[in-house]
Amino acid sequence: MITSTSNQKIKNLSKLVKTAKERKKQDVFVVEGIRMFTEIPKELHEETFVTESFYEKNEELFNGLNFELVSDHIMESVSDTKTPQGVISVVKRQHYTVEEVCGESDYMRKIGVEKPLVMALENIQDPGNLGTILRTAEGAGVTGILMSRDTVDIYNPKVVRSTMGSIFRIPFCYVENLTSCVESLNGENYATYSAHLQGKTFYDYDYKNSTIFCIGNEGNGLSDELSDTTKFKIKIPMMGNVESLNAATASTVLMYEAMRQRRS
Repeated sequence: MITSTSNQKIKNLSKLVKTAKERKKQDVFVVEGIRMFTEIPKELHEETFVTESFYEKNEELFNGLNFELVSDHIMESVSDTKTPQGVISVVKRQHYTVEEVCGESDYMRKIGVEKPLVMALENIQDPGNLGTILRTAEGAGVTGILMSRDTVDIYNPKVVRSTMGSIFRIPFCYVENLTSCVESLNGENYATYSAHLQGKTFYDYDYKNSTIFCIGNEGNGLSDELSDTTKFKIKIPMMGNVESLNAATASTVLMYEAMRQRRS
C-alpha cells in the first residue's frame, strides 16, 4: 500500500489532476468516483489508485486491471473533490478528426442517426457547462462536438465528472479556427445555425438534415465573425424579463428540438 505523498506515482497523479499541460504531455486524463470508474472502456484504462476499504467492497471490478492500493490520506491529498469516493483512475485520451466528428461515423451508425447533428462551441469557459453539454448531447442524439481552441479543457476533472461517462462515447475535437471550420462545412450540405439574440425563433426551422448549432461564450455570446458565417441566426423565445439562457440550457433546448423533429 502506498502511504507517502513522496511516492513517484502519487506525485505524477497529483500533477495530472492539477495541470492541463501535464495531462496533454502524457496523453491521459483522470477520472474519479465509482460511477466514472465503471464507465472506463478496458482498452483505455491505464492505472487505478484505490483505498483498501473501496477495494474490499468492489473487488470484482478490478479483475484484469492495473491498480495500486493507497491509504485514505493519500486519496484525500490527490482528490479533486471534497469527499473522495476512494477510487481515481488514469485513462488514455481518445483522438478524433474533424471528419469523424462532423461526418458519417461508427458512432452515428451505433446510435442509429442518419444525418450528423453537431454542436460547435466557441470559448465556453465554465467546466460544468461543457460537461453538461456533452452529457446532454449524448442523450439528444448529437453525433459530435466541435470546440474552439480557447474553450475550457475538456479533460479538466470538473468537466469529466459532469459528463457522467459521455466523454468516453461521443466524438469531439478542438479546432484552431472554429469559424473557418464551420464555413467549410457550409458547402457540404450542412445547415449551420448560430444562437443569437437578433435571430429568428428557432422553432421555425427544420433540423432533420445535417445540422450544426453554434453556441458562444457564457458572457459574450458568439463572436460576430462566427455568427456571420452561419447560414441562419436563431433565438429561443423568452417570456418575462429574461434575455437569454445559460449556454448549457440553451444547447439542451436546441438539441432536443432537433431530436424531436428527427423522431417525429
